[in-house]
Amino acid sequence: MEIDVSNHGLVPKHTKISDAEKEKFLSSHSLSLRDLPKILITDPAIVCINVKAGDVIKIERVSMTAGTAVYYRVVVNG
Repeated sequence: MEIDVSNHGLVPKHTKISDAEKEKFLSSHSLSLRDLPKILITDPAIVCINVKAGDVIKIERVSMTAGTAVYYRVVVNG
């Protein structure tokens, strides 16, 4: 039995970005997938959003100073 943690108040919003968005993001910041922090494919926050290794996850966290802080992670098998 899997538990969907995405609705928990302490878990920030995790969204898989499209391949086009991924390429645009990486090229606009002169990055490669190796440069991004990693998130395991088995992470409970992304299990329910149907990801594969190499996908990029956009994480939106509520911030007292910034309003919303956005982070990006690349999905890895482990």
